Amino acid sequence: MTTMTQVAVITGAAQGIGRRTAQVLNEHGWSLVLLDLQHVDASEYKSALALAGDISDEHFVESAALQCIDKFGRVDALVNNAGISCISSALETSADLYRKVIDVNLVAPFLLAKAFGRVMIANGSGSVVNVASVAGLQGVADRSAYNASKHGLIGLTRTLAVEWGAKGVRVNAVCPGFTETDIVRDSIANIVAKTGQTEAQAREALVAHNPQKKMIQPDEVAQTVLWLCAEAAASVNGQSIAVDGGETM
Repeated sequence: MTTMTQVAVITGAAQGIGRRTAQVLNEHGWSLVLLDLQHVDASEYKSALALAGDISDEHFVESAALQCIDKFGRVDALVNNAGISCISSALETSADLYRKVIDVNLVAPFLLAKAFGRVMIANGSGSVVNVASVAGLQGVADRSAYNASKHGLIGLTRTLAVEWGAKGVRVNAVCPGFTETDIVRDSIANIVAKTGQTEAQAREALVAHNPQKKMIQPDEVAQTVLWLCAEAAASVNGQSIAVDGGETM
């Protein structure tokens, strides 16, 4: 059993915000447990365990928690980053698709919070960071399933913050605006296909309500997650922090 200092579990670690968050935490001395449906190369990191599986499957989540404890003996932070998009009008969204989005974006974070939160509560300290979205703070057309899942994730964040705060475990959410990730690139492609706009025009449309007129970078979100995991944010609990250039204002 080996560990650097603290241990963070990160879902959706293969790409985008999850990958950059893993890099940032590892650079600051954190050991990592990297969860994703696809393979993650643990050799890219110092002191890391990579596990491939479905985080909406309770058996996989419980197994991941046991393997984390077996390897590191502890867990200090959980970053619920994994999620799937769904660009579809409400009338065109099937019940099966709606349930799939809810399972990955909302049920899975609940299962992970239970499995790893139990360990943190037993140790009397820890931090859960749920990567929600500005879509959890406002309405965005043609994303009924995604918006509902992110609103629900913020609600789960607030509830767990109240339940676990006195037990030493803080629970917060980060709400990125449109971020330079595969999900957003899919949104751009969808806009181009539906409207005939150029990619540049589609990008401009996505950031039109952002006072800074910029696409958020994964590192900006990762740095916020790092802060929420650290002692510097010891009194920050139950908050939903927008990293959006002011879009929700």
